[in-house]
Amino acid sequence: MGRIGIWNTAFLGDAVLTLPLIRTVKAAFPDAPVDFYVRKGVESLFVAQPELDNVYAYDKRGAQKSILSAMSYGRELAKKDYSLWISAHTSFRSGVIARWTSAHTRIGYNKPLFNNWFYTTTVDRKFSELEEIERLMQLVKPLGITNILDWPEMVLPQTAYDDADAFWAEHVNSPVLGVHPGSVWATKRWPAEYYADVVAKAIDAGAQVMVFAGPGEEPMAQDVIEKSGAKDSGRIIDCSGTLSLVQLAAYLNKLNCYVTNDSGPMHIAWAQRTPVTAIFGPTVRELGFFPRGDASTVLETDIACRPCGLHGPKTCPKGHFNCMHSITPEMVWNDAKKKLFGK
Repeated sequence: MGRIGIWNTAFLGDAVLTLPLIRTVKAAFPDAPVDFYVRKGVESLFVAQPELDNVYAYDKRGAQKSILSAMSYGRELAKKDYSLWISAHTSFRSGVIARWTSAHTRIGYNKPLFNNWFYTTTVDRKFSELEEIERLMQLVKPLGITNILDWPEMVLPQTAYDDADAFWAEHVNSPVLGVHPGSVWATKRWPAEYYADVVAKAIDAGAQVMVFAGPGEEPMAQDVIEKSGAKDSGRIIDCSGTLSLVQLAAYLNKLNCYVTNDSGPMHIAWAQRTPVTAIFGPTVRELGFFPRGDASTVLETDIACRPCGLHGPKTCPKGHFNCMHSITPEMVWNDAKKKLFGK
């Protein structure tokens, strides 16, 4: 087997979920160089992954957005002479790029129907039957691979681990609860006052709290801190907007518990075996994108209108937002405190 390209330019969490596929392919072809293609902005998270020779960023929302750009990019990739190309993304643009790579073997999903034009082999994703990691593993079936490695085993640069260790040594003296109130999709955000209640409960119980937020989410974090009533307690560490993606991953790695919405950072946390309390409102566990492992909990309630989309819309279609309001701070705290204190 010659050079292998693996493509997933979907969201951050999708890229993390591709790691078991990458590990499985590398184990099957240990001497083959493996390149991973992700959307621009998340590439730094994967640069230390031992199975990968190169990580490339694709600017799907910027300069490389058009189909003509996709064709041109595919022709450039053809110069790398890939023997195998695996696409975990179902978009038309991803298919165009795959076709123009001219890789000898190109594997993708059989839906949408146009994918059959772009790939030499297509497989059924079995979306309604399998969880996402198992859906991704459908892509290796044509290769006859039977040794499946189903955990991400994320590896970060050593400097990121060292940075987190130094921060903990200076600032942390208690079990640490991490909270991340943000999300790209508004209906995935548990109410700020609910997060604030959990923060207050954690501090009263003797924990420290780290509040995280990505770019543009800082006001959400500040809202939680203000509503908690514990802003001046000395027990809240405000990390909102201060960390790079790799730093965030290293910090999540050290938490005693992470309370989060259904989000990309949620996947970064459980992939490193951090105990996770995940709050699912408009999305459901059955969609297959949920935190795995014995240390992970998905909190959701049985509302008839769930799910209302694969990602969750901007506003509640029913106008009541009961899927999130029915998950109470007490429910979340009862799960989180067991992870923080073991009881």
